[in-house]
Amino acid sequence: MNKQLTIDLNCDMGESFGAWTMGNDEAILPYVSAVNIACGFHAGDPSTMMKTIQLALKYNVKIGAHPGFQDLVGFGRREIQTTAREVYELVVYQIGALAACAKVQQTTLRHVKPHGALYNMAARKPELADAVAAAIYAIDPNLILYGLSGSELINAGLNKGLKVYSEVFADRTYQQDGTLTARSDKNALIHDPEQAAEQVLFMIRTGKVTSLQGYEVGIQADTICLHGDSPEAVQFAKTINQTLKKHDILIR
Repeated sequence: MNKQLTIDLNCDMGESFGAWTMGNDEAILPYVSAVNIACGFHAGDPSTMMKTIQLALKYNVKIGAHPGFQDLVGFGRREIQTTAREVYELVVYQIGALAACAKVQQTTLRHVKPHGALYNMAARKPELADAVAAAIYAIDPNLILYGLSGSELINAGLNKGLKVYSEVFADRTYQQDGTLTARSDKNALIHDPEQAAEQVLFMIRTGKVTSLQGYEVGIQADTICLHGDSPEAVQFAKTINQTLKKHDILIR
């Protein structure tokens, strides 16, 4: 008897702040198993953090912190030259803020996933990856670290003794070295939900992704990321969820 395939489907959300709305979080929640909630640095604010946790509890979805660089204008996607110590401190601060919002709602965080430029820099730079892992471990060694499959972030988490989830992307294209195509490239994003669902299915079944250059690259897929800030996000979530269920892959 074949073992049933399971996958975690995560989405970045809680990225509105003040009078400004980003994404349709509640419409996505029925289709995912985990959410990464912005902690007020790249996006989000106390009210949005509280509301997003409340929504996640309503839909029985696991919650995690989504710490990024303090860069609202650049949405945390601009690289900021920083020391490992500063990365440690900003990650501690942001996890702490979201953990407090969770605690007063009688729940706890399950995971941490860095955002944007911080995620990409920590994927490449061991000293920043170590700082992220150390911050998570210091707060709660039971938290799961989400990081790019095959990256320094995954290595750092394992070295620290954290449980790690290797992350792959539904709506992004890949290079032949296993990295994501830079957002500045016109081919960085996948805009067709069916194409994204096919990529997800191929990654889960084969442990590979087809790069833009046409090569099949080995990846580890423990969790699939959807970006909640794209206009097609709800349709992507629905299509991927339905495709996985149709092929008897359990989302959990």
